[in-house]
Amino acid sequence: MAYSTIPKGNLYMNTVLYTGNGSTQNITGVGFKPDWVWVKQRGGTTNHKTSDAVRGVTKALQPNDTDAEATDSNGITAFNSNGFSLGNGGDYNGSSNTQVAWNWKANGAGSANTDGAIGSVTASANQTAGFSIVKYEGTGNAVTVGHGLGAVPKMMIIKNRASAEEWGVYHVANGNTHVQYLNTSNAKIDDAGFWNDTTPTNLVFTVGNSSRVNQNGSAMIAYCFAEKQGYSKFGSYTGNGATLGPFVYCGFKPSFIIVKKTSGSGSWWMHDNKTSPFNVATQVIVANSNATETNGVGQMDFLSNGFKLRDATDATNSSGGSYIYMAFAKNPFVATSGSDAIPATAR
Repeated sequence: MAYSTIPKGNLYMNTVLYTGNGSTQNITGVGFKPDWVWVKQRGGTTNHKTSDAVRGVTKALQPNDTDAEATDSNGITAFNSNGFSLGNGGDYNGSSNTQVAWNWKANGAGSANTDGAIGSVTASANQTAGFSIVKYEGTGNAVTVGHGLGAVPKMMIIKNRASAEEWGVYHVANGNTHVQYLNTSNAKIDDAGFWNDTTPTNLVFTVGNSSRVNQNGSAMIAYCFAEKQGYSKFGSYTGNGATLGPFVYCGFKPSFIIVKKTSGSGSWWMHDNKTSPFNVATQVIVANSNATETNGVGQMDFLSNGFKLRDATDATNSSGGSYIYMAFAKNPFVATSGSDAIPATAR
């Protein structure tokens, strides 16, 4: 039985929907003080925006493109105890715009980490939830970086803050020899410049000489994820090209899923339980594009112990296609191993 010590996943990762007002407003209902917030307008072709507590609240990056970090003084202006505050920036808070925000809890602004060979590293690590935000300065040569998780990362998303470079994604199913770019639809690429063909450990991850993850003298940011039973899963599956696609076991009822094809071109498809509150989950946002939310493609069911693909879209379920995913729980299949164990139910 897939017991978990995290009975409510939304205490560490949660999605909120809101409507922009073109002025300023406080977004509530997150359930915790977020340390990483990722925002997208659902009905318009605006860029994805993301800010975190380590870089600073108004320092924005755009997951769908290569742009360097910029200051959005009218974007996310504060992280609050139950959400975040917004200025009047159109990508975040345009009048009457429907928006989605994905939120993760790390450990505030972080502290110094000396586990790796780089001397100046700040890590904001939530070991309970297996999530850390790591700020470091590139060296241009292969080097280790402390991540603070106390467990081996299964997925990492890294961006050069100072330059127009792709977002490098490490995923355990792709291994230490391959990378994918969050901002493109490309298949996985064999490139030792990213991870130096070295698997992360419970203390450090390794970056090679690629300017995308380790440019000499440039500021870098890494979002690192370790797997936690009943709360998060980072795995792979093979498509069958059928309307009734494969079932993917997670050990929990998902609340948020990203799927990416590795064997060929395909976008990063984002599903959550707020934009699609009922099965079949039909609403999709693409991480590598500024496109509006899409309805009716890449469909899936969120089940009590995983998810099931429900169409033959090439980006999520081509026959024989290889895919990676990241998933977070609404609640585990069974919450605890004691007499208060709570079974999950399908929605």
